Amino acid sequence: MLFQIYGANTGAQLLGWVAVFVCLVLANEIARRTKAGGLAVLVCLPAALTVYFIAVAIGAANGAEWAKNNQTYLYMNGWFHYAKLYAADCGCIGFMMLKYKWGKLGKSEWFKAFPFVIVAINILIAVGSDFESAINGAIAAAKAGDETWRWWKSSENVWLYGGWWNWANGIAGILNILCMTGWWGIYQSKDKNRQDMLWPDMTIWFIIAYDLWNFQYTYANLPTHTWYCGVALLLAPTFAAAFWNKGGWIQNRANTLAIWCMFAQVFPLFQIQSKCAVLPTLYGNADKLGINAFAMTSMDEVAFRASGIVANPVAQGVVALAALIANVIVLTMIIVRAKKMHINPYKSEVWVGTKDYEEAMARAVRD
Repeated sequence: MLFQIYGANTGAQLLGWVAVFVCLVLANEIARRTKAGGLAVLVCLPAALTVYFIAVAIGAANGAEWAKNNQTYLYMNGWFHYAKLYAADCGCIGFMMLKYKWGKLGKSEWFKAFPFVIVAINILIAVGSDFESAINGAIAAAKAGDETWRWWKSSENVWLYGGWWNWANGIAGILNILCMTGWWGIYQSKDKNRQDMLWPDMTIWFIIAYDLWNFQYTYANLPTHTWYCGVALLLAPTFAAAFWNKGGWIQNRANTLAIWCMFAQVFPLFQIQSKCAVLPTLYGNADKLGINAFAMTSMDEVAFRASGIVANPVAQGVVALAALIANVIVLTMIIVRAKKMHINPYKSEVWVGTKDYEEAMARAVRD
């Protein structure tokens, strides 16, 4: 088992997952189908939330109780969450510029490399967070003089358990960057509204390798959120790309990621305090002890030790190895195909002739 979804709250937890998945799919459709929808969801909404975030930060700095007790300030105030939100949203805006050919940038040939750059930045942000957890876990073990005590508390008051799985998954993330091929193969879809930016060389092979890596990232570093951001959020863009938006996975992924980050930044307690909250098996016997994620946020090290929670990182290790192996396999396939085709897999498209690639290209405007 990966998650503790048994017990009295199972129905709410499953219903919460379905609600998040469906809402992400629908929100992505609103954002991708028209310019107005994209601007409303991916430009106006983030701008309004930025004002809100600044107001909360200023209020907290000045000692205002409403700000100091704000959900965002208490549980989502770390560097990673803000970096992820704005990096994802920058990607969404850049993708809109490409698919609608807005301005000189949107029409520029060199700007076609933007999707690779912004995705690589997003991956590196997560890799840095993985390595941070591995290092802090080692420091905690050395400080305690106990190799099994690798717990450390993040700036969002989440108890994490850092270990070799973080190093393995960080390496998988770096390999995943190298698995992004055909940087210049970016196209508009040829439907009436030019509603999609297509990257045909980002086929199912890359998507599987990415999803495994990103799931493990959330599972190890955002454990109290991963039922949603590691499962529902990853499956929503993959579902759309599989059934009606061939070649548009990266656009789906950026849109749903930005939308989810905005929701999670404003309503973090949905994931850690409500009946919909789900803990991974990392927290061993927490469910049997009646301890949820929200209760753990108030525990210092002494209280956490006294709680009786026993770490169970087995699933973290298994998924980390799966992510690393998947990315090694996909990168090996890319190298083999590139050599056979006598091409540079980053300047040229390497998956030409495969089913996924050809289905995506059937939707593309060819300049």
